[in-house]
Amino acid sequence: MFLNLVVLGWAYVVLMMAAAEAMSPQGSWLGALVTLLLYGVLPLSIVGYILATPARKRARALREQADAGGHAPGGPAEKLPAERIEP
Repeated sequence: MFLNLVVLGWAYVVLMMAAAEAMSPQGSWLGALVTLLLYGVLPLSIVGYILATPARKRARALREQADAGGHAPGGPAEKLPAERIEP
């Protein structure tokens, strides 16, 4: 919860920086785009990937635990009757 607030705050600050760059007489739209990408999108994507690592590990462990139970992954093919071969 706290992390979401920090990410939202950082995104707001970066958006304001990009807007100031775009509206400034010495600024440009290209500078605003670079500011948005390098200060906003890139760092937030890296931080988001790193912070999501424990959740990915838990999901992988649950998948491996379910597969190790000796059961094949369920699906519609399990419910079909065995194929009958005519002599």
